[in-house]
Amino acid sequence: MRNYWVRVALDIPLETFFDYHVPPTLSPQRGQRVIVPFGHQKQIIGVVTAILDKTDIPLDKQKDIIQVLDDLPPFSDTWIDLCEFAAKYYLRPIGEVILPVLPPPLRKITAYTGKTASSPVERLDKKIRNQQKKEQQKKQSSTHQTITPSAHSTSLTLNTEQRIAVEVISQTQHFKTFLLHGITGSGKTEVYLQALAQKLAEGKSVIFLVPEINLTPQFEQILKDRFCPLYGENTVVTMHSGLSDGDRLLAWLRMQRQEAKIVLGTRMSIFAPLENIGLIIVDEEHDASYKQQDGLRYSARDLAIWRAKQLTIPVVLGSATPSLESWQHTLTGKYEKLCLTQRAKVTHLPHIKLINTKKMPLNQGLSPDLISAIDERLQRGEQSMIYLNRRGFSPVLRCSSCSWTSECIRCSVHTVLHQSAGKPATLQCHHCGYTTRVPYKCPECGNQDISGLGYGTQRIEEVLGHLFPHAKIQRIDADSTRLKGSAEKLFTEAHSGDVDIIVGTQMIAKGHDFKRLSLVGILNADMMLFSGDFRAPERLFAQLIQVSGRAGRHLPDAEVLLQTEFPEHNLYQSLLKHDYAEFASTTLEERKIAKLPPFSYQVLISAQAKKVEDAIDFLKTIIHMAKEDMPDYLEGIQLYDPIPLKIIRVANIERAQLLIESESRTRLHHFMQIWLQRVYQFFRTPKVKYFVEVDPLDI
Repeated sequence: MRNYWVRVALDIPLETFFDYHVPPTLSPQRGQRVIVPFGHQKQIIGVVTAILDKTDIPLDKQKDIIQVLDDLPPFSDTWIDLCEFAAKYYLRPIGEVILPVLPPPLRKITAYTGKTASSPVERLDKKIRNQQKKEQQKKQSSTHQTITPSAHSTSLTLNTEQRIAVEVISQTQHFKTFLLHGITGSGKTEVYLQALAQKLAEGKSVIFLVPEINLTPQFEQILKDRFCPLYGENTVVTMHSGLSDGDRLLAWLRMQRQEAKIVLGTRMSIFAPLENIGLIIVDEEHDASYKQQDGLRYSARDLAIWRAKQLTIPVVLGSATPSLESWQHTLTGKYEKLCLTQRAKVTHLPHIKLINTKKMPLNQGLSPDLISAIDERLQRGEQSMIYLNRRGFSPVLRCSSCSWTSECIRCSVHTVLHQSAGKPATLQCHHCGYTTRVPYKCPECGNQDISGLGYGTQRIEEVLGHLFPHAKIQRIDADSTRLKGSAEKLFTEAHSGDVDIIVGTQMIAKGHDFKRLSLVGILNADMMLFSGDFRAPERLFAQLIQVSGRAGRHLPDAEVLLQTEFPEHNLYQSLLKHDYAEFASTTLEERKIAKLPPFSYQVLISAQAKKVEDAIDFLKTIIHMAKEDMPDYLEGIQLYDPIPLKIIRVANIERAQLLIESESRTRLHHFMQIWLQRVYQFFRTPKVKYFVEVDPLDI
C-alpha cells in the first residue's frame, strides 16, 4: 500500500510548510480541502497544494489528515498555481492567499463539526431546492406573467472608435494587455459588454473587476438584463466583501461548479475559481482600491494581468486616467492602447473653470460663483454635485481662546467633528474608530467658545440646506451609507434625478451616470497638491477628471467649478484642457529624473510596536544583518533609513517603515526572498510585528 503525504496550505502566519501523512482510508487530491490537526487538540481546514512521496518532517512529529471535504470539486491546478504565484510574488505564506478568499463557511471548522451532520454546501443545496420548488408552485398557480423589457437588454450602436476597440479585443485569442483609454462618458462600458458578449458566444467565461462595492449594483443589473435571458439566471454572480456569508457561499458554489459565466466584483474576484476564462476586464484600473492594504497586500490589477498571461487570454484595463505604470507600458509597447476620444452620446465634455479663492470672501466654504451656479441649475430643473473628499462636519474642534484642538487618545491625529440633523454631535477618529461626545467647554481653559474648524460633507450639506431650503439635498459618504443597502438606495435616488444637489466624497466620483447632472463644484482640492507622497498628484488628477466627468453626460453646457488658491499650477492647467497625456508626460519625466516608479521597483517593510523606538531598532537590526551577512546580494539595492510614519500612533500602536528600492525587479525580489527568510529565522521578537508590501502605493 502506498505511503505518502500531502502539503497543506493553512491560514497561519508562519513561513513554513505543513506536511501531513495520508492514512490508508483517505485519498486526497491536489486542490481539495481537508481537516487536519494543528497544535494541541485543535482542528483546522486547509487546502492540499501538493502530493508528496517523502517529507522532511520527523516520524515522531508526523500527523495524519483527519478528513477530506469532497462537497465541492477540487480547485484546479491553474487556480492553485495562481495562488502560489501570488504568495511568492507578494512574499507571504500560501495559506494567507488561499484560505481568506474562500467564503467563511468553507474554511470554518465549526461549519463541519456542529450539531448537523451535513456540510454547509449540502445545507445550502437543500435550501435552494426548497426555494425552487416553491417558485415552481407559485408559477403554476399564476395565470399570467408580465415581462418588462429593460433598457439594457440590447446592445447599443457603437461609434467608430468603440467598434474598432471591440473588434480588436474580440479577435484576440492570445495573451495581450489592452489599455482602453477613454475620456469620461466615452462608452467604455459598452465596449466591455460587447467584447464580453463575443467571449460568451464562444463558450468562454469572463471576470469583470470594478474598484468599489457601491459600483456593483448598477453593473450587476446591466449584465443580468443583457445576458441572463440568453444564458440562464445563474450566468452572473457578484463577489465582494459586503456580501453575507450565505450569499458569498452561493456565489462561490456557482463559480466552482462552473455554473456562472460572468463574475462581477471587487479585487477579491480575481481569485474566482472559474475555468475556461476568455477575457478579464479591469474597470478604472488606476484605482488604489485594487490594492489590498492588509494581510496579503496584493494588486488585483497586476494579478489580472498575470492570470491572463497564465491562461493565454486578453485582459482589458480601462480608465480615463490610467496609472502612470500602465501608461508607461503603452509607450514602451508592452501594452496596446485603444483610444476613445469622443463621448458616446452627442454631448461635449464639461467646461472647467478655476475659481481663485485666494482673496475671495467665502460663504461657509462656498464661493459666490459656485452658489450662483447652483441656483441657476435649480431654476433650470437640473442637478448639481458638490465634491469634497472629507467626511464629517469639521476636520477638528478648536478653542478660540487657548488654541486647544480635539485629538484622539489612541492615535496621533485629530478627531473629526460629526454633526448632522437629529443626532448628537460627536468627535470621531477616522483611524481607530474612537468616539466621544463633544465637550461643553474647552478641556484646557474652560472657554465655552469652541467650534469646528474647516469643512466636511456634513457641514456643506447643512450650509446648502440654509442657502437653498426648497432643494432636495442628498449626502453620499461613508457615514450615510453605513447600513446595508443604504448606498444602493441613495445612488438609485440620485441616478433617477429625484435629488437636486448631491454632496459627497470620492464615492460619487467614478462610474456613475447621473441623468440630470450639469454642474460639479469641487472644494478643497489644494490639500493634495503639496503632499509628501509622490503619488498624490497622480491621485488628485485622476479624482478631478473622474468627478468632472459626471457632469453633462446627458445634458449640454455642463460646467465644473473648482475652487483653488493655486490656479496657475501645472496640474490644474492640464485639467482645464482635459489633457491626461500632457499631465502624464510631465509627471513621468519628473519620476524618471528621481528614479521613482515606474522607473524603479519598491518594497516596504512596516514595523509596529508599543514604542516607535522598538520598531525603528528592529528595522535597523535587520538592515545591519543584510549589510554584514549579505553584501553580495545588495548590488543595485537601495536600503533607506527607517523612519516613523507621518501618523506615528494608531490604536496605541506606534509605527515605522523601511523602504527598499531597485531599478531591477528581479534583483529586488531575489534579495527580498533570501533576506526575509533570514529575518524570520533570527529576528523574531514579541515586541515588534512587521508587514511586507511589494509595490506599495502609500509611503
